[in-house]
Amino acid sequence: MAILEHLEPRGVFRFFEEMCAIPHGSANTKAVSDWLMAFARERGLEAYQDQLNNVIIIKEATAGYENAPAVILQGHMDMVCEKAPDCEKDMEKEGLDLAVDGDTVYARGTTLGGDDGIAVAMALALLDADDIPHPRLEAVFTVDEEIGMLGAVGMEDVSMLRGRRMLNLDSEVEGVFTVSCAGGNLTKCTLPVCRETFGAEFLTVTVGGLRGGHSGVEIDKGLGNACMLLGRVLTACGRETALRLVSVSGGLKDNAIPREASAVVAAADAREIRAVCARLDAELKNEYRTTDPEVFVFVRDGGAGLPMDEDSTRRILAFLTCAPNGIQAMSADIPSLVQTSLNLGILTTGDETVDASFCVRSSVDSQKQMLVERLECLTETLGGSVGVFGDYSGWEYRSDSPLRELLVEVFTEQYGHAPKIEAIHAGVECGIFAGKLPGLDCVSMGPDLTEIHTCRERLHIASVQRLWAMVLETLKRMK
Repeated sequence: MAILEHLEPRGVFRFFEEMCAIPHGSANTKAVSDWLMAFARERGLEAYQDQLNNVIIIKEATAGYENAPAVILQGHMDMVCEKAPDCEKDMEKEGLDLAVDGDTVYARGTTLGGDDGIAVAMALALLDADDIPHPRLEAVFTVDEEIGMLGAVGMEDVSMLRGRRMLNLDSEVEGVFTVSCAGGNLTKCTLPVCRETFGAEFLTVTVGGLRGGHSGVEIDKGLGNACMLLGRVLTACGRETALRLVSVSGGLKDNAIPREASAVVAAADAREIRAVCARLDAELKNEYRTTDPEVFVFVRDGGAGLPMDEDSTRRILAFLTCAPNGIQAMSADIPSLVQTSLNLGILTTGDETVDASFCVRSSVDSQKQMLVERLECLTETLGGSVGVFGDYSGWEYRSDSPLRELLVEVFTEQYGHAPKIEAIHAGVECGIFAGKLPGLDCVSMGPDLTEIHTCRERLHIASVQRLWAMVLETLKRMK
């Protein structure tokens, strides 16, 4: 028996329940992609499925809207699969066990996948209905958003999309309209090193105790970057005594602010190293007393490996001292929004190289490119090379957005107050499509979803009903 069949809007919850019966975790989307194609075939709708399993379904305009510009509905079909410790469900093969609790829908023992199953369900309900007035609808369903927006990035053919107005339904807070996001890339700087013997005492220097955080949404919190602070400490040590680096390392993910970083050094005067580190420990505790009160600089005896030569040590320390990091520009359009930043997220040492991986972000593509060029200039001057990976466009704020104005008008009429307009310094699929569809006017919104990506995830029914009413009225006014 259907669990959600009594919920309104019935079409939305019907398709949401059908989707939840199909396993659709990231990298496991073939079945749900085929389900979407079958939906289109059964209704005689124009549909496309690419080699990644992205799907586009098109429905022509209803009577009276033939001359209205097309509108794109967009969301992703994959979900994050997490479950409670005592849950035995195989989420690769089994559907979800849905339940209703008051005003919420949840899945017993697992994540619900409201992020972003609700977008898929709403788009299907619109495509299925024959009594809803609308312009030409172009529904775009992407795969693997949760593991790097891989479907949107890899969607090569968008020639069938006529629309330049997009409703992205992948937000989790009702009444918040997202209108800009950062583009980004991974810029990897590689510096060659040479090694030779250096008769001195080996020490391990560690900078740690930092809070860390997301390199996009928390880059404005003044948090310390352990890799950059390690460079500062080592440079200070090098001013007091001869030293050679053996290795430097820190960070686990390029999009996370590193909490800890360490270096093995060979030092001519170990006492000077300890004295400098004690001084820097006190200075950093003072500087970061609010944001990172547990920061420390610690020195212990020992370490192993063949030291780098003097020139290699000098070049690595110069890089760690001079590399840009953190906020580079704030938005002039949206108060308190970080526009451009970068984060040294991973620092590693091999036998012949030191590698530094930066997560570069900007909602303005030209500034993102500027940061890549700055890193190239520094790295190449120091004898190294740079590679750029996974580059995707930013979604620049539009001061003239007819779509945003229409949505604000409809929302204010229905809710009795204006929505919150915000931008985020992180990547979302809107940015990728803004790069593929020049002139795209886009707004991201969604119903209330709480504790997403956990087995406590809840989809709020009344919020879905209000969002649905707003979407219908918006489409109605899009003549």
